[in-house]
Amino acid sequence: MSSGDEESKKPIVIRSTIDVQRLKLEKLMKNPDKPIMIPERPKERGMPVVPDFVRNVMGSSAGAGSGEFHVYRHLRRKEYARQKYMKEKGERERLENEYHEKLEENKRQAEQKTAKKRAKRLKKKKNLKRKRGNKDEKKSSSEESDDEEENENDDDDGKCDDNEKDEDNEKSEAEQINNEDENNKN
Repeated sequence: MSSGDEESKKPIVIRSTIDVQRLKLEKLMKNPDKPIMIPERPKERGMPVVPDFVRNVMGSSAGAGSGEFHVYRHLRRKEYARQKYMKEKGERERLENEYHEKLEENKRQAEQKTAKKRAKRLKKKKNLKRKRGNKDEKKSSSEESDDEEENENDDDDGKCDDNEKDEDNEKSEAEQINNEDENNKN
């Protein structure tokens, strides 16, 4: 005999709810093709009906017959249950309204944040485009001066001017912003 057969023959002692859950899962997994009935949520009970007219209720005071007290107690219990239901329903509705208001507030705040960031991003992009436009104009008007600067840079033994470093940094920043915009569009 294999060890699996021996384990299945041993009686299983249920010691906790975990054992009960494990047994249920094992039973389900023995035949996974078998359809499982999943119960639906119980429907919420409606509001208890208010009695229109109550006859001969004397309460628990003197003069009431032996059966009247039970009738009174039953009607009182029904009325308390109805009031409790109304309070619970009101509380549930209040909590749901608060939850939905909080969701709307969170959405509004998130939209404000994204709008602010979008405006900042567009402003930065616009400034970079404007700087690029200025640089293009400068380059076309001073092509001769660029040739002279190259000659001066050769004399500096390969050292770069601060202006050239700034231009390289701005170009790399512009490329990064363009890449981010393309990623956002996708």
